[in-house]
Order: sequence, then C-alpha cells, then structure tokens
Amino acid sequence: MNVEVQALHEIEQKHYELLLEADPSKKLVDEYLARSFCFEARKNKQLVGILVLLPTRPMTLEIMNIAIQKEYRGQKFGQQLLLFALTFAKENQYKLLEIGTGTTSFVQLYLYQKYGFRITHVESDFFIKYYEKPIFENGLQLKDRIHLSQSIQ
Repeated sequence: MNVEVQALHEIEQKHYELLLEADPSKKLVDEYLARSFCFEARKNKQLVGILVLLPTRPMTLEIMNIAIQKEYRGQKFGQQLLLFALTFAKENQYKLLEIGTGTTSFVQLYLYQKYGFRITHVESDFFIKYYEKPIFENGLQLKDRIHLSQSIQ
C-alpha cells in the first residue's frame, strides 16, 4: 500500500485536475502554487495523489492542498500524505503545521484530528467570499472554513 512521494517541479494537466478537485478555485490554486513545495504520490508509477505545502509565517507551514485520485480514495493514501507533511515539517525545522478545510468536510476533519491537529478558529463565509460558485458537500452548502494546526516537536 505504500506510495513513493517525490518533489514535483512541474505541474502537468493531470496534477492540475487533481488540485482543482480539492480546491475548485483556479485563481487561488495559481496564487499559492508558485510559492509552495509540491509533491506527488505514486504507486506502481501511477499518480495517486498530490500535496502542496506553503510556508506562511516564520516557522509555519500550511497544507494548502492534499488530494487523492478517486480510484485510490479510502485506501489510506491521504493519511500517508498527511504523515509525509508532518515529517517534512519536522525535518525542515518548522514549528507549526496548519491546514484549513470546509465545515462540511466531515471525513477530512476526522482525519486531521485523528493525526493530532486541533481546531484553532473558524473563518466565517470564506467559501462565499472567495469562490465564484457555491460549493456543496455532503448535501450542505459550504460556507465556513475551519483552521486546524499542530505543533511540531
């Protein structure tokens, strides 16, 4: 089940499609990609997922995008990318790893908390202010963004 995670220096169309599944704003994706560390996960040479990490403040790294191909979801590849992000943060002397997700992203919220992330605050109406079209997830309109973080030891 293990995947090979490697640095990604050139975003191809297949990566971009995956990024936009997790974050449907091309404008926002383009803004953070240029300043981020990008990684791809492959299993048997097949693209499984993508991870984007952005240094935001001194000693702080944020997971901007973590996405798994549909056919690989539910097989713990997201967990492996999350663990990779935690290891990368520690090895590069970051003290805090942050992530934001929608209030309707129940599976993701469970996963992040399972791996030690704690909710720090809620950004009301984030998805209404910054996204052109309404987003629906789990039968609910996505409005608010939950911020979580974890101290790196």
